[in-house]
Amino acid sequence: MSRISVIGAGAWGTALTVSLARRTEHQLTLWAHTADHAKELFVSGENKRYLPGFVLPATVNVTADLAAAVEGAEIILFATPSQSLRPVIQQIAPSLKKAQVLLSAAKGIEEKTFLRMSQVLCEFAPENPIAVLGGPSFAQEVAAAMPTALTVAIDNEPLSKRLQDDLGSASLRVYRNDDVPGVELGGALKNVIALAAGVVTGLELGHNAAAALITRGIAEITRLAVACGGRRDTMSGLSGVGDLVLTCTGNLSRNRTVGIELGRGRKLEAILASLNGKVAEGVRSTTAALGLAARYGVEMPITEQMNAILLDHTSPQEAIRELMSRPGRTE
Repeated sequence: MSRISVIGAGAWGTALTVSLARRTEHQLTLWAHTADHAKELFVSGENKRYLPGFVLPATVNVTADLAAAVEGAEIILFATPSQSLRPVIQQIAPSLKKAQVLLSAAKGIEEKTFLRMSQVLCEFAPENPIAVLGGPSFAQEVAAAMPTALTVAIDNEPLSKRLQDDLGSASLRVYRNDDVPGVELGGALKNVIALAAGVVTGLELGHNAAAALITRGIAEITRLAVACGGRRDTMSGLSGVGDLVLTCTGNLSRNRTVGIELGRGRKLEAILASLNGKVAEGVRSTTAALGLAARYGVEMPITEQMNAILLDHTSPQEAIRELMSRPGRTE
């Protein structure tokens, strides 16, 4: 039995809570950003805003009090949008106990600092054990107990085994890894490539183009991950190619959906407004990814063109032409 607090009551945080609740021995708390949302969750037993149709068990303690949510927790699982993690950890850091495990399930790169989520957590809680969760996982399918495999990464074998056991269930298989930067960057950068894959779909460029983009996308991700200290083999696992394929091809992918609409000619502002408060992490991670790539001298042509589209500096059609007209090279 573990006392686990999930920070963030969006679709992903709710899905993870529903999944964890299948292990009835856990004591679970779910933190919602506002009191109104917490009340809705408590009264209805369902997250009608972000993950409708799934019962939130009555055994889950729902609160909007952040300090109360983390008090006494053995594992604090962060499922906030990546750009919201800093103010959350900054608020709770003074009250953290050193033994509390901080687990990031957010998939993004901080926009202004180019930091990974584990690095943001470490900035405020350097003495706490910090782990990350990655892999191909749509929230709806996790909540529905459809078979899913994820990776938990931490450079601490005993804690890695404990997290593997605590998170796993009959429908959720968890693998261990010690490559924290690799798992994180695989999860963050695939969102950028998924935007581009959506553009290809929106432009109706065919399956050949989509396959080429995904394949060259994993090459970009691998180059940057390795430059940042990740391992090449991690990119062939669940948090690399697994998450990339899902997000680039699945109809539940918000990043792919945004890309499709961009390819069809819609403006970014209108597309984001239509998400009704849900977040497409790739939109804000694209600029951050380029900043990180510049820091390490890594070439990322797909990411560069995706950023130009997002900033409205180029059209999707012109971005494709730029990619197709690059000088020849070896694979």
